[in-house]
Amino acid sequence: MPSLLDPIRIGAIEAKNRIFMAPLTRGRGTREHVPTPIMAEYYAQRAGAGLILTEATGISQEGLGWPYAPGIWSDAQVDAWRPIVKAVHDRGGKIVCQIWHMGRMVHSDFLGGAKPVSSSPTTAPDQAHTYSGKKPYSEARALEVSEIPRLLADYERATANALAAGFDGVQIHAANGYLIDEFLRDGTNHRTDQYGGSIENRVRLLREVTEAVAKVAGPERTGVRLSPNGAIQGCNDSNPEPLFVAAAQALADAGIAFLEMREPGPNGTFGKADHPPIAPAMRRVFRNPMILNADYDGISGQKALDAGEADAIAFGRTFIANPDLVERIAEGAPLNKDDAATWYSQGPEGYVDYPTLAESRAA
Repeated sequence: MPSLLDPIRIGAIEAKNRIFMAPLTRGRGTREHVPTPIMAEYYAQRAGAGLILTEATGISQEGLGWPYAPGIWSDAQVDAWRPIVKAVHDRGGKIVCQIWHMGRMVHSDFLGGAKPVSSSPTTAPDQAHTYSGKKPYSEARALEVSEIPRLLADYERATANALAAGFDGVQIHAANGYLIDEFLRDGTNHRTDQYGGSIENRVRLLREVTEAVAKVAGPERTGVRLSPNGAIQGCNDSNPEPLFVAAAQALADAGIAFLEMREPGPNGTFGKADHPPIAPAMRRVFRNPMILNADYDGISGQKALDAGEADAIAFGRTFIANPDLVERIAEGAPLNKDDAATWYSQGPEGYVDYPTLAESRAA
């Protein structure tokens, strides 16, 4: 079986190892959602990853409701992403842009007071991060069928912009209780039209978005992220296994390059599942590379590869704190601990100042 350190081909992308950097919102853009120069340093530090999956990046203002998160719908955003991508490429890395519509998780403060869109008129639990502090979420309105072409055009534009910025591909964020996930799951999708009710109907938007993105990027440069096995941000399904197997089949039919799965265990350290992992059943129909993500370290990640459960492993918080994570896993070296207080704090602290192994040894 392959090692985490072995190369792998992901569609059109030649990844130098199977230690991928998971998407990680860090909030270092501007208030207008434009990437900033410090992001080039951050991503370049982590270019040892076989593939970097960027932080979730908004496809439109309608779809972005996270303070200081980047977007990729404007020329200014594309221009700001270019040196970030170049910095990764200059270090020999590969990087894809995760494109994102947050659905009902966009607070109305980001929309001039308008309601966010979702599959149905529901309200997310808990509170939203806004520029004026945490606030209860706003009730969403149902996205009209007549609006779907506009939404697909937003995904197509974001994809074209990502390619113009130099990214090696895109990943569609269809997980974590955001818009596409809200259409997939019956806990949030109460529609009675062609986008609701049956599993086939609820998978329809995922399929249409994927086809639209793949038409622009090519399926060989298109990936998807899903999170099947539990409630997340109030989004869940009463019978997730047949739903997500059908989703995996639709993605296989679209010929996408890879599927990344975030499936925590029942004792997960960042989210706990209420259902066993569905990835094994999905893997029977999705034959292209599958990347698993949730609480893995070098040892457990290698075991997943050895068991044939995954083709690569995406590491999140360990990549926050260890820019040279690949080297540390290769040597079995100790890891820095991440500081949650600086995950979204805008400045360089807890972002570009974690020491490498060489720096720690010198100190």
